[in-house]
Amino acid sequence: MQTYGLQHVWHQGDPVTRATALLLAAMSIVTWTVILLKSIELRRMGKRAARAERQIRDTDWTESGAPVFGAPGSPFHDVAEAGQRALARLESSRHRNANLVDLTDWLTQCLKAATADALAPMQRGLALLASIGAIAPFVGLFGTVWGIYHALIAIGASGDASLDQVAGPIGETLVMTAFGLFVAIPAVVGYNALTRMMHSVVARLNRFGHDVLAALLTGTTASVTQLHTSTARRQA
Repeated sequence: MQTYGLQHVWHQGDPVTRATALLLAAMSIVTWTVILLKSIELRRMGKRAARAERQIRDTDWTESGAPVFGAPGSPFHDVAEAGQRALARLESSRHRNANLVDLTDWLTQCLKAATADALAPMQRGLALLASIGAIAPFVGLFGTVWGIYHALIAIGASGDASLDQVAGPIGETLVMTAFGLFVAIPAVVGYNALTRMMHSVVARLNRFGHDVLAALLTGTTASVTQLHTSTARRQA
């Protein structure tokens, strides 16, 4: 009696079958790597957001100056620094365009641009997860179809079409479809989970940008904090 299994599929498969299996294995490794790294990154970003929110609301910029929010490269540091640079740039050119640029509009546009730039790196990897989740089942299905094709050719050449000779090789090829689903399901679930986590960070970064705008205009974030509190109460 012939023994069937994954090892038999690998040894009996042609280069196309092996390449398909290796491609699915590579997709699986990439999927879990992206999920792990992005989860750690977004969790750290959430902790930084909490610290930045406490810091900006506990600081009076008119007395102590502009605080520093983390190290350069941190989204909250970059947004706050962009707002400070925009204000300094406008103040330095007041003698040339005193009535041409509104301070609030200028700071708002600069902070929106800085926020968009800070959010761009956080989206890396999500498109890859979505692509893997979409194409992995079809890659596995291709491996199954290709395996069935070669199994039928081998059975036809041997002239033995008994059930034990047909069911084994064809059943083995169905493993490729299962492998494709094994790769695709974690990619789709991971994409959805990471998207939800990122949306939370995006909302907090946008709120932080509003706080920076209020601090640059008035020296305090009290008005924005009260607005967030009243909005949360209405939603509740």
